[in-house]
Amino acid sequence: MNDASKNSVDLNNLKTGGFIKERGKDLFTVRLRVPGGKLNVGRMKHIAEVAEKYGVESVHLSVRQSVELTHVHYKDFDGLVHDLEAGGQKVASCGARIRVPTACGGCAYNPNGLIDAQASAFEVDEKLFGKDTDHHKFKISFSGCPIDCFKSYLNDVGFQGVVYPALEKEACVSCGLCAKSCGAGAIEMGTDDKPVFDAEKCIYCGDCIKVCPTEAWTGSKRGYLVRIGGKGGHNPVLGTMFALFLPAERVVEFIDEVLTWYKGAGVGSGRTRLGTLIIQEGAESLLQHLRQKFGEFVPANSIVPQAINTQVGKFASGSASV
Repeated sequence: MNDASKNSVDLNNLKTGGFIKERGKDLFTVRLRVPGGKLNVGRMKHIAEVAEKYGVESVHLSVRQSVELTHVHYKDFDGLVHDLEAGGQKVASCGARIRVPTACGGCAYNPNGLIDAQASAFEVDEKLFGKDTDHHKFKISFSGCPIDCFKSYLNDVGFQGVVYPALEKEACVSCGLCAKSCGAGAIEMGTDDKPVFDAEKCIYCGDCIKVCPTEAWTGSKRGYLVRIGGKGGHNPVLGTMFALFLPAERVVEFIDEVLTWYKGAGVGSGRTRLGTLIIQEGAESLLQHLRQKFGEFVPANSIVPQAINTQVGKFASGSASV
């Protein structure tokens, strides 16, 4: 093997492995695998030690909770990866694969948390990370409550924790805190000074349960609201709801079924994101597929993911010319 062949680099292989070409000659950014953004102090120290060994002066914290080592020379890849893995740190993936899932703190310490988003992210990372999608990148996020910090609607599949409130009127002391705390207007005080619940307006946030001093409000069921088809980029698309109160223990199975539909529907479409395919095929196609295994959680109908015009006003009268 001559020197040229030994030093050649297959950029496609590098990208699928979490190595991203930079502007500088022979330099790459190495993206590390940090599911749920959870990185213990020991591993942080190890990453810093390895970074210093290979001349990395700073890291970049990506919007998807990854740690990225910048300005790494391609000849250092083998040594860098070996040294990182010695301390339990693996490299992430790029390309047409399931990416590292992102997540908020869930109910581990966040008072708003309704479900363990961290546990879900770690399970998905363990069982599905790096799985081929055939068509394009596949991003997953977990938010522990309807504040939805991790933007379920901007991921290919996004999970948001929800709870359905139930009232035991006998335990209610008519304090009215539930009605005052309900930003959705789903609770009003009735003529008997007891709360009146409008299920159609409820967004399943659980605020009424948290403020109730007598525990008259409880959660009758909880799980994930699942939005599918979102993405950012040049032409953002908002994902829409395809499941409600999905149990945490069925998350991996659910993603697998979405991926099965995606692979089949996308045959011959080239590099096409999941949301684009749903728009082309119609929401009912995916809904029907999911009903086969998740009928009790899949709504009777939904709408396709919604494209957003982020340049509203560009062509309005008096706007600046481009």
